[in-house]
Amino acid sequence: MVDSAFATDEFVRTQIAAWQRELASVRRLALATLEAYGRDVDQFFGFLAGHTGGPVSLATLKALRGADVRSFMAQRRNESLGARSLARVLSALKSFFRFLEREGVVATEALNVIRTPKLPKALPKALTVLEAKRTISTTEEMEERPWVAARDMAVLSLCYGAGLRISEALALTKGDLEGEVLRVTGKGGKVRLVPLIQPVRRSIELYLELCPFNVWPEEPLFRGVKGGVLSPRLIQYRVAQLRGVLGLPPSATPHALRHSFATHLLGRGGDLRAIQELLGHASLSTTQIYTAVDTDRLLESYRKAHPRG
Repeated sequence: MVDSAFATDEFVRTQIAAWQRELASVRRLALATLEAYGRDVDQFFGFLAGHTGGPVSLATLKALRGADVRSFMAQRRNESLGARSLARVLSALKSFFRFLEREGVVATEALNVIRTPKLPKALPKALTVLEAKRTISTTEEMEERPWVAARDMAVLSLCYGAGLRISEALALTKGDLEGEVLRVTGKGGKVRLVPLIQPVRRSIELYLELCPFNVWPEEPLFRGVKGGVLSPRLIQYRVAQLRGVLGLPPSATPHALRHSFATHLLGRGGDLRAIQELLGHASLSTTQIYTAVDTDRLLESYRKAHPRG
């Protein structure tokens, strides 16, 4: 595979840059997704340059065949890339070539004949109600500094009590606390309002009382021990400690608390549309996976408890 820096001519590099600007400003993709898409397209053009014997140009793009894309996907598969990653690669390539078509640069059918890899059905692994509560409450026993313990409890309370992603919790400012609701900025910069139940509010208030740093409304709410923005790795490490103490499975992560939030709400009769809004899912189909989780739990309980199970 050719070094991506030498894989394309100036015209194609200009188109890639314009596409990335559109993804960031119009589609407002998360930074991690933007970077992954950029890598995928760079790797494809590196492969294509080696395949055709020269930098990728407009003429190369016009001559693109389905066989070229299949060869690239086969190479990535041979490099042990999983089905989800392969699906993302294909999504990135299709996105770039759709952009070129919209801009009137080139239209190709090469990608339309490539099937998206079949993805394994992976259900989110939720904790039980007791496990979730113990994960949060035991945090206090793991930390000698009261304000740090209160901070970590507040972050985990937001994951389980408000269904926040860890990145969303750590991006909160003091100004995002609006009475009984929380203003959350999710993926793609989309803002949603989430009810702030009393236990979660109390955990945040306790943290703010004990925090040794001044937290102004426009500044990040959660701080590291030196006053900087709290790193998600510290919360992940804290949960890893709790897994060992509480004997929880490896699937017990901060994100599992968010899964637990949705699963437990649904199990108690929560409306699927409301849960979609609370989680910040763009599509209801993303939220519907929790119906399968809840059904699995119900069947498991049935098998264990029913005399003829």
